[in-house]
Amino acid sequence: MGVALVVTVRDEASSIFDLLAAIDGQTLAPNEIVIVDGGSSDGTVSELERWARSRPTVTIASAPGASIPAGRNIAIAKTTESIVAVTDAGCIPDRDWLYHLVAALDDPAVEVAMGFYRAAPRSRFERLVDCLNLPDAAEVDPEKFMPSSRSVAFRRHVWEQVGGYPEWLPVGEDQWFDHRIVEAGYRRRFVPEAVVRWRLRPDLRSFVRQYYRYAWGDGASGMYPRRHALRFGTYGAAVVSVAIARRHPRLLALPAVAGLAWLRPSYARAVRRLPASERLTAVPGIPVLTAVMDVAKMAGWLAGRRHRSPR
Repeated sequence: MGVALVVTVRDEASSIFDLLAAIDGQTLAPNEIVIVDGGSSDGTVSELERWARSRPTVTIASAPGASIPAGRNIAIAKTTESIVAVTDAGCIPDRDWLYHLVAALDDPAVEVAMGFYRAAPRSRFERLVDCLNLPDAAEVDPEKFMPSSRSVAFRRHVWEQVGGYPEWLPVGEDQWFDHRIVEAGYRRRFVPEAVVRWRLRPDLRSFVRQYYRYAWGDGASGMYPRRHALRFGTYGAAVVSVAIARRHPRLLALPAVAGLAWLRPSYARAVRRLPASERLTAVPGIPVLTAVMDVAKMAGWLAGRRHRSPR
């Protein structure tokens, strides 16, 4: 059973070496590799071409201006193998990543292997962000899991029959692709051993922009309406509760208890993941960053709704 690995890149000169080294280090080598560059201007392409010269299974394709979903479709269309594995620039797959994905697809009834991903934080800020909404594998419900395309593999006919990645959607395209797979009834398997590590946003500004864009994609595509309605409802109820509690201070206990319940998973991750010297800063840091993230999501979702695609 042959497997093709596809990746899209753009201006990844600072991280491309780690990705290429991880591809070279896979315990199961892909039969073919297709990397599509979306118009890099920082030396990424020259490094890719240098790397590809001694690797006959590698194809480097140039598609200036191509979005991530368009780049993925271009890459997959250039492959011939029956299994397609996907990861992203900026990611570092573990050595056995591809092996575990393909092993799950050895079962002929399984059509999608859903890999996992873990953050590779390098700063105090990134370690705190890691605690917010990036679950441990034990927290994942395999039936509801929607994998990122930084760690997934599927049979080629799945991609063909759901119409590929949505090129009309510039962000959130992998979630849209996942939903079409679920709707089509393809059998999926969660593979927590197939791990890709990725770098979180290094500062508050890029963190806010990231979650604004994620929610924009949800709004534009109509995904997760209940999740976003719950967020608006929760913050609306909190504002009303605090306003009422100004006259009845004892009622402040209600939003406080609700807030702690909302943040409990994040605090539990902080205990597991943070060094002891940083756990105290998580006490105020987690609610502040969660509020910032949620405001970014609400703003992004509203903006996305104004640009909602008719699809």
